[in-house]
Amino acid sequence: MADRLSQLQDAVNQQAENLYNSIGCLFNSAPPCSFDKSGKTPSQNENPDDMMEHKRVFATVIARNAKDIDALIESLPSEDSSAELQTASMRILEQEGEEAAQRLQRGIDRGDKLLEEINRALTEIATTQLAINRITEASQGDAIKI
Repeated sequence: MADRLSQLQDAVNQQAENLYNSIGCLFNSAPPCSFDKSGKTPSQNENPDDMMEHKRVFATVIARNAKDIDALIESLPSEDSSAELQTASMRILEQEGEEAAQRLQRGIDRGDKLLEEINRALTEIATTQLAINRITEASQGDAIKI
């Protein structure tokens, strides 16, 4: 949502810049007018086709940016649904967390059982190795006496 708000802020700033620029162009290209009631206007220095093109460009840019702003505003969640969506997603995340904790506990239990089996096997190996060493030492001792 923060990303959408940033996009909305950028679009509003762009719209303000477009309006500012269009006012500047109007200021530069509009014919001066007098404040008396004679209605006389001086001749224009700029080509009328260029002025029309400026008008079309700024009208298009401003209208497109206004549509972008509307789309961004529509995509923002409402306050009511936001709390409901957060609660629902929290429930789902809690359930997934509990399932993951159960899987982890099962894995730990299996690991503990395997560790016990390995320790028993190592104990048996060590006991057998000691017995073999005693038998080997005893048989070597008998061979030397002969």
